[in-house]
Order: sequence, then structure tokens, then C-alpha cells
Amino acid sequence: MKYSQNGEQYHIGLKEGDAGKYVILPGDPKRCKKIAEYFDDAKLIADRREYTTYTGYLNGEKVTVTSTGIGGPSASIALEELVKIGAEKFIRVGTCGGIDIDVKGGDLVIATGAVRMEGTSKEYAPIEFPAVADLDITNALVEAGKKLNHPFHTGIVQCKDSFYGQHSPEKSPVSYELINKWEAWKRLGCKASEMESAALFVVASALKVKVGSVFLTVANQEREKLNLENPVIHDTDMAIKTAIEALKILIENDKIRE
Repeated sequence: MKYSQNGEQYHIGLKEGDAGKYVILPGDPKRCKKIAEYFDDAKLIADRREYTTYTGYLNGEKVTVTSTGIGGPSASIALEELVKIGAEKFIRVGTCGGIDIDVKGGDLVIATGAVRMEGTSKEYAPIEFPAVADLDITNALVEAGKKLNHPFHTGIVQCKDSFYGQHSPEKSPVSYELINKWEAWKRLGCKASEMESAALFVVASALKVKVGSVFLTVANQEREKLNLENPVIHDTDMAIKTAIEALKILIENDKIRE
């Protein structure tokens, strides 16, 4: 069954030529306009459901920002449909909650891989298959982070489907599992918790495209438990700037290879 009409993808409302090869993926549709302001000649292309898209240019190359909504299911739909119209390289820009006590509110986290404690990726790969970020995109994000001289961390993030399962696990009938596994993620050195990267990394592996992720840490509940300084930061601009700079690096590296 075909889920497109007049060449438009069913959910995101885009057709071939509407998106660039390089795409930034925020969750919040309202964040798209803010990201597009860093593009040259950005135009609103589509606004359907949780999927808002602007396309413009960076360093002369067509680039796109498409929101994904919250969680793996909607993020995987966006990725699938963007790939169908020609997109190849993606940077997820979002927010996270710190797990490792060295990760403070306001810091950035660049994911090298993700814990698959969500459901979407299981419909693409056996659970034994790792959710790993693309190395080229991760290296570009690290280079961008160093250039912008903002505190950042690299490492594994944990992905879940239930936001409140993280923040109020004791209320859940499966609290025993949520709490015990959270302790495991802490002991294993997970940097932060979020909701999309595991699905995006695994779907990218299945589709043979490249995805990396950078997050603003909003706060760290583990620091709060220990009565450590725990700033609460909501401004995602530095994460956005890091993604923009990383895209520029990727574009220039691709031009050199070509």
C-alpha cells in the first residue's frame, strides 16, 4: 500500500527536492524556525502533525530542519520518509536529563551510542544489535563543541518511552524494573536520558544512512538527590549552534572528498 499522494510523503508532507541531503532533527516543531534562522534563504516547506520543515542553505549546500515530535515512533517515521526523498545525514538536536553526576544543567551531551530501553528499535533489529551513532557525524559534533568552547560530554545515553517512568518510577506497577535498571545505567556511566536516539541510530543502520545526536542537559536529578549544584537550563541555542557548526564541517569534508 502506498502512503504518499502526488509524490508527498504521507506524514511529513514533503516530496523529492523539498529537503537537502543534510537534516537537523529537533523534537519540538516550534524549535524549527529558530534553527532555520541559521540557514541562508530558509523557507517553510511543510507543517503537518508534529512535522514542521524548513529548507535553506549552509555554505551553498541545501539543508533542512524537520521536527520529529516526542519519542521513537514519530522520529522513525520522519527519518524513514526523509530518506525516501533523498536525505542522507542527520543530526538530532534535543534536550536530555543528566544521569552521570559530572553532567550539569547547561552542559551538552554528544551521544556515541544509546541504551535501547524503548520499543521502536525492536521492530528494526534484534535487541542484541547496538544503537551506535555515526562516527563521522559524532566527530563533527565533537569538533564543533571544541570550536565553540562550551562544556560537553561524550558517551552513552539511555533512551526510554516513558518520560514519567524516569521522573516518578515509584508510581509505576513495574517500579522494581525501572529503578533497578536506572541504577545499572548509573553504574555503567550513562551520561544522560532522552527519548529518540536509540530508535534513530538503529533505523539509520537499517536504512544505511548516518545519524548523530547532541543534547542540551536541562538538569540532573542525580545531582539534586546528592544536594549538589543543579542548574535548570532550557535554552537550547548552544546545542543548535553546535549542530549548525557540525553540519558546516560535514559539508566541507564532503566537498574535499568529492
